[in-house]
Amino acid sequence: MQITQCRHAAILVSDLEQAEHFYGTVLGLPKVERTLRFPGAWYEVDGFQIHLMTTDAQPTALPNPEKWGRNRHVAFSVANLEAAKAHLLAHNCPIQMSASGRAALFTQDPDGNVIELSEA
Repeated sequence: MQITQCRHAAILVSDLEQAEHFYGTVLGLPKVERTLRFPGAWYEVDGFQIHLMTTDAQPTALPNPEKWGRNRHVAFSVANLEAAKAHLLAHNCPIQMSASGRAALFTQDPDGNVIELSEA
């Protein structure tokens, strides 16, 4: 087997409207058309998609709440980490800087899913 491309990551969300605000407005990901019948939304950056899928399950606590990067997460590159940090804080998003000392931070969507942003 030879894997040739990473296509998408599926993220479970309990409130689609809140999740669409976070991924579309706060993170600024472009929304793409989806044709599936169950509730959800798709976003895409550089050929990689984020598939939001609704669930009735309540969000669970992070297995490692002290270090968000040591939990399941999706990572994106940003052009300017300080600008991204200021933008997230202006939207009242939680922030945790990378403990490794590299130029990266972690935030969480409204369901507690961890998102990593690192400077390209």
